[in-house]
Amino acid sequence: MIKFITETADYLKSKGFDNPEIGIILGTGLGQLTNDIDIIQEVSYNHIPNFPTATVEFHKGKLIYGTLGDKKVIVMQGRFHVYEGYTLQDVTYPVRVMKALGISTLLVSNASGAINLNFKKGELMLIDDHINLQGSSPLAFKGVAELGERFADMSAPYNLEINAKFKAIAKAHNIKLHEGVYASVVGPQLETRAEYRMLKIIGADAVGMSTVPEIIVANHLNLKAAAISVLTDECDPDNLKPVDIGEIIAMAGKAEPDMITLFTELIKIL
Repeated sequence: MIKFITETADYLKSKGFDNPEIGIILGTGLGQLTNDIDIIQEVSYNHIPNFPTATVEFHKGKLIYGTLGDKKVIVMQGRFHVYEGYTLQDVTYPVRVMKALGISTLLVSNASGAINLNFKKGELMLIDDHINLQGSSPLAFKGVAELGERFADMSAPYNLEINAKFKAIAKAHNIKLHEGVYASVVGPQLETRAEYRMLKIIGADAVGMSTVPEIIVANHLNLKAAAISVLTDECDPDNLKPVDIGEIIAMAGKAEPDMITLFTELIKIL
């Protein structure tokens, strides 16, 4: 894997991806942050050596390099999921590449369903902790110790200092920002009523199909990491309605401006 990472990083350096400080992963329906970036270079995933290719229709599939505020950022406009047929190592490969390029901080966004019924669709949740229900680990492969501590500590996977900054920004801009536990499942099917009840019992406040693998690898690489969920639907098992993916994407778009404010204001003060 080290050979592949080096090859990918060298290709991106040759394209002008020069010492980014912050990596950003944009989730489903959340691609508009790139409008706030002074773009220097962008490359489609399918042109990058050893990179997976995004197959979800509302994921753009571009790696973007530029400046936001006075910081150099590298942005994944579209991410990879286990439900697309990728391994957890594939899903997290871009995080390893971004680290090789020079990032020290990783910011992640996703669209998720609200398990905590005090949270409403269209609101945001700062992830304080997570539950990995994807059935494996992105660190479960031979040779992982060559890339970092095999038994990565996960006592505080979401950086407390960054989370405190997010909460202060939300307060200053009158943005409702919940805080809670994110459960990551494989998907792509949505959950049954019984599964939503189980998730609530085990302590989840929101559920989605991403983010946790990337956060695990970020911690493995000693990156500061933080993540925000855009709550796109309410998962009430007693009043469950058939899912409407179009409505979920629309709800992500509605909440996206607040998420962009949080990300852009945070980056200014990191």
